Amino acid sequence: MTESRADDTRARLLDAAVVAFAERGFHGSTTRDITSIAGLSTAAIYVHHRSKEELLYEVSRTGHHNTLERLKSAVASADDPVDQLIAAVRAFTVFHARAHTVARVINYELAALSPEHQGEIKAIRHLIDAEIRQLIERGVAAGVFDNPNPHMAAVALLSLGIDLARWYREDGSLSPEEIGDYYVDLALRIVGASK
Repeated sequence: MTESRADDTRARLLDAAVVAFAERGFHGSTTRDITSIAGLSTAAIYVHHRSKEELLYEVSRTGHHNTLERLKSAVASADDPVDQLIAAVRAFTVFHARAHTVARVINYELAALSPEHQGEIKAIRHLIDAEIRQLIERGVAAGVFDNPNPHMAAVALLSLGIDLARWYREDGSLSPEEIGDYYVDLALRIVGASK
């Protein structure tokens, strides 16, 4: 029971950190802000995390790993590069819309991480980029994509999803799935899909 209580407290602190960082930015948020949102004493943060920066790192690491796993799963769901791209772009877009607050924090507060933590997150981001770039390269090699620069096409596709976290609002006129469908159409055009 103590273990699950500690896990619950850690999760509450991480959720509260996301709220605080999204509202005030990393540097504008205090540990008191985070523990107040979590409904905990200020000392609780240091029982479960070494620092405010470690909270940001945990949020960022978890979010980036989730993104990478979603992309890998989407790509593995089909054999054809076109179908893989459709699944990957839809998954990436819908995830960034549904988790827009977390996505905004992990994509726009990277500079607040320690150099060591930045390095680790950049390595995961490189894997995410490589997943999309290699997918586009496979489509070009198979003759189903006509794109002279798979690297830049990957950057463009990932930028669409990442930027979604900046502007998406739950009370907007489009659902995450509708945006996903639109972004799939854009993605197919960007890579020069033949079907």
